[in-house]
Amino acid sequence: MGINIEQYKEISLLLKQQKVTLVAVSKTKPVEDILALYNLGQRDFGENYVQELVEKYKLLPKDIRWHFIGHLQSNKVKQIAPFVSLIHSVDSEKLLKEINKEAKKNNRIIDCLLQVYIAKEESKFGLNDEELEELIPEIAATNSTNLFKNISIKGLMGMASFSDDKEVVRKEFRHLKCLFDKLQTTNYKLQTISMGMSADYEIAIEEGSNMVRIGSLLFGKRETVKP
Repeated sequence: MGINIEQYKEISLLLKQQKVTLVAVSKTKPVEDILALYNLGQRDFGENYVQELVEKYKLLPKDIRWHFIGHLQSNKVKQIAPFVSLIHSVDSEKLLKEINKEAKKNNRIIDCLLQVYIAKEESKFGLNDEELEELIPEIAATNSTNLFKNISIKGLMGMASFSDDKEVVRKEFRHLKCLFDKLQTTNYKLQTISMGMSADYEIAIEEGSNMVRIGSLLFGKRETVKP
């Protein structure tokens, strides 16, 4: 189908004016489409599947900042640890420790976001409020030790319910922003709040998002793969 150039330019300009980072979600899209956006100046791209991300990394320019935004299994961290720019979907302390381990092997510090469960849908992943509020102080307290020396928690990520009710979506985004603000301390500052996708990014920005993940508006609808 190809990319929507005019839509990209319009959204990109709007987000720059609002100081919001645009992550172009390129999952299932061909290298040619990614290159087309790259040639327009886009550098942040998001992928959901480890193997697909690894293949695209090999084929595309090395100044692309790759964001992993899908559910990440611990045993696959090692495949993206050498190059991933930001992992949005850290949903457990176990995964965090695995990322730290693989980052150390690669002599890197990997930036991460903690994924928070804000939607009322069982298909979504993430930490609940209590788990988040327990984990953040632990990370802050041990950031200088080997336990989390090779990771840097930059902020939070959340996905709202897939709903036509904008007030439901707004309420969930607002809740995440409240958590984000609550967790700011004198010694520990979160910088990034990643919330908002093609259908709800405008609401997310109104509620405080400074990073949005947009796919179909830029690349067109994804084809359903038939078996």
